[in-house]
Amino acid sequence: MSNNKNSGRNKMDFKSLWKKGSIQKKSRITADVVWNVILFFIIIGFIGLFFAGGVGAGYFASLVKDEEVRSKEQMQESIYNYSETSEMFFAGDEMLGKVRSDLYREEVKLDEVSDNVTNAVIATEDEYFKEHSGVVPKAIMRAVVQEVSNSAVKTGGSTLTQQLVKNQILTNEVSFERKAKEMLLALRIERFFEKEEILEAYLNIVPFGRNANGQNIAGVATAAQGIFGVEAEKLSIAQAAFIAGLPQAPYAYTPFNNDGSIKSEEGLEPGMDRMHEVLERMYEAEYISKQEYEEAKDFKITKENLANSTTSANITYPFLTNEIKRRAQGILEVQLAEENGHSEKDLEEDEELAKEYEELAERRLTSGGYQIKTTIDKEVYDAMQEVKNEYDDRFGPDKTITKEDAEGEKYEVTLPVEVGSVVMENATGKIYGFIGGRDFEKSQVNHATNPYAARSIGSTMKPLLVYGPSIDMGEGHPATVIADVPYEYPNTAPGEDGEVNNYSGTHHGLVSARYALANSFNIPAVKQYEKIVDQNPAKNYLEKMGISNLTEETSDYSRPSLALGAKAITVEENTNAYGTFGNNGKFVDAYMIEKIETKDGETVFEH
Repeated sequence: MSNNKNSGRNKMDFKSLWKKGSIQKKSRITADVVWNVILFFIIIGFIGLFFAGGVGAGYFASLVKDEEVRSKEQMQESIYNYSETSEMFFAGDEMLGKVRSDLYREEVKLDEVSDNVTNAVIATEDEYFKEHSGVVPKAIMRAVVQEVSNSAVKTGGSTLTQQLVKNQILTNEVSFERKAKEMLLALRIERFFEKEEILEAYLNIVPFGRNANGQNIAGVATAAQGIFGVEAEKLSIAQAAFIAGLPQAPYAYTPFNNDGSIKSEEGLEPGMDRMHEVLERMYEAEYISKQEYEEAKDFKITKENLANSTTSANITYPFLTNEIKRRAQGILEVQLAEENGHSEKDLEEDEELAKEYEELAERRLTSGGYQIKTTIDKEVYDAMQEVKNEYDDRFGPDKTITKEDAEGEKYEVTLPVEVGSVVMENATGKIYGFIGGRDFEKSQVNHATNPYAARSIGSTMKPLLVYGPSIDMGEGHPATVIADVPYEYPNTAPGEDGEVNNYSGTHHGLVSARYALANSFNIPAVKQYEKIVDQNPAKNYLEKMGISNLTEETSDYSRPSLALGAKAITVEENTNAYGTFGNNGKFVDAYMIEKIETKDGETVFEH
């Protein structure tokens, strides 16, 4: 009964308080307090958010403050400035091959690339490519959190546009400053260029590992040809997925070793796993159907469905390709120097300056996508190599010499008899062909053109320095009589043997200049040279016929032995000098590079 009384009393108290409004008043006060507390934290949150945003914006601005505001033209020049391997041609525009390079690339237009490739790349590298404006904030925040938390899984936050900026405009430096500039430039690129233009540039610059020759490759066209032996527009879904997966780790996923051999089954697994990952993303993005997905998953990398290795021009024509590159590089070196106010003489006199422009020219040549047109006639060149190869067993015996290493230890080296030859057209100076040496693998020195391979030209000097100038100066003629009798060089120092001998060791009495030349007698040549040496035929004739290494300091202008070829000259110089006789006394400088053009057909150099 007591409980009932208490219960009744409580009800009466509650009703009484309710009627008085006490409960409502207290509840209202409590709700107001709670709402004010919530409102306070909301305001603080907004202030904190704006503060953080301001700090972030300020920090971002500080990172990009030194980045110039680039025009559309500047951006275009940068993003489309991807290297492309230069090509060499025989005379008549017959393809020879590509210039040896550290990276092989061939440009391709987007409409020449299979949709399978573009779909695979977008699904794998940038799923929001068609919607975003250069950056994806969500992906960036995720990458920042992963970086700050040192997460083991790094998904990355770069769009295709950002990757293009990193590869073509900025560097691979890992820093917040570089990332901020990358984002800013990506947004700017998206303002100026269509999505198709951005995608085309990306597909041309990205690295794809190695081809079937073991060469480093970049660009989807080079990858399609070099890995599967097909054009980029004909890649299947599976092939496209494999190629699209390569840029993440090109050399880990490529199917080829650096010697062009195919990796082991275990070595191919990472690339296959990556291909399956790309296929899955393509399916999830609805680029391919379930059936296409299942069929593509069955694709296997085997020798049969990979490209075959090819014999490059650098292997088939090693002397020729090296010589073309050397000459073309020399032409570009002088051009680049002149563009910056330096002369060819400056390069000759300043070794450091010459080295700088040599490196610049090599970089320009190997990555500029030039077309190098030469004077080399393929038929003539091949015939010369055939003659040299068939003659191989009739060369003279090898020569063994003794050398000394850095520690003073002596060792023997066997040197084969070498060969060098040049065929050129007298009237134009065009070099149609040459023989650089017996075996490129044993000696890479070009014995036809390289100054390091210069040799005494022996009796071939006699028409150039002695009989030709004598007739031209009126100091002799073919019927001039010369006594072929025992003779010594004039002004021989006491105790020195200055005797001049014929190769046969015999003397022939009175002979005509014509007969002496035909039989290559030494004594008449030296005696006739003595008659004209005061008129300096070395300077007035040899130099004008392209013999470039004569110096007064070594008495090249007055030595009687010069008449017998006592001077190292290249085969090319010797041939070129003789061209004067076949061109009615007119000297024309020999050349091999006819023209250098850009990929757009603009002439960079023309002989």
